[in-house]
Amino acid sequence: MQFFKNPTWIDDFNFRFGTLNDVPPSVFDSINAKLDNVQSASPLVSVIISAWNEETNIIKCLASMASQVSEFPFEIIVVNNNSTDATEETLKLLHVKRLFQPIQGCGPARQLGQENAAGKYILLADADCIYPKVWVNEMTKQLMQDGVVCIYGRYSFIAESGIPRWKLFLHERLKDVIAEFRHFKRPYLNAYGISMGYVREYGLQVGYVMHKIWGDDGRLCFDLMQFGKVKQVKLDSARAWTGPRTLLRDGSFNKAIMVRIKKEVSRAFSMFKPHPHHDTKSSLND
Repeated sequence: MQFFKNPTWIDDFNFRFGTLNDVPPSVFDSINAKLDNVQSASPLVSVIISAWNEETNIIKCLASMASQVSEFPFEIIVVNNNSTDATEETLKLLHVKRLFQPIQGCGPARQLGQENAAGKYILLADADCIYPKVWVNEMTKQLMQDGVVCIYGRYSFIAESGIPRWKLFLHERLKDVIAEFRHFKRPYLNAYGISMGYVREYGLQVGYVMHKIWGDDGRLCFDLMQFGKVKQVKLDSARAWTGPRTLLRDGSFNKAIMVRIKKEVSRAFSMFKPHPHHDTKSSLND
């Protein structure tokens, strides 16, 4: 994994368009040619992407999806989650299955996606992320193992002006160590829609939370544990890459790190025992 700079392959997808109007038609032509070639009419895997106000970010994401190299046939489904920008207009220009979910929240969007998916397996991706070409293939291989019902991968942050890559690298390594402890008894705390997969049959049985709440992905993973094992995908080559905007919600990078350290320290001992069974559809975030 890169310590001092972003991987060079990211440059092929990290477009700097401000709005849909800034995107040349040739960009869509190039992506669509690859999308037509990479997707299957009889998919084993359905990649579901929830998009809320991602009119240009979704282009980056789908460009990386169009460059996947996979031995497993797959389709791509993008669910417009009641966007108020030009996300729908962008999707109309791209050759993917598109759906519209007026109920706000990733849970409702992903639920609609899995109900309309053709694949036996579901992979979740985020609209503002960029994926390496082996992502679909490596995630699917892990998901197809005996007894596995849910998987989750790791992710890294794309360095931007003012946030050097080495700082992000150290944060990611700390995050990975914490994930190892969580995985023993509470793996669902590591399951994020940025890079996650599960068996569709069981996903339909348990369903998503049908309102806007943080952690719909982890809640689904918790409910899936009754059917089998949850597995980590640790390969650095299969890491999803995203911008640092989630970190900056807390203000500065340093403040974001401190907030996360305090939270993990406060619940460290609870990681060594399983969470009591509860109703994930009505429980509140801690």
